[in-house]
Amino acid sequence: MPIYEYECGFCHSHFERKQRFDEEPVAICPKCQGKARRILHSIPVIFKGSGFYTTDNRKGSAIDTAEERKPKKNEQKEK
Repeated sequence: MPIYEYECGFCHSHFERKQRFDEEPVAICPKCQGKARRILHSIPVIFKGSGFYTTDNRKGSAIDTAEERKPKKNEQKEK
């Protein structure tokens, strides 16, 4: 079960509650009985492995690779 953080609007105290996903958020502060709201935090994202940086999986620029794919004029007519 996830742990949610709450803040009271009146006394500004912070508290945490372990709740199921389908439970209603806590609406009352346990200290002053004021209105509480859930605090949302950003999630850390960690990219592991290769392929996430510009230096990974790149041999050259797009122009260089496009020029390598084109057959040269001398090579076409050698047959």
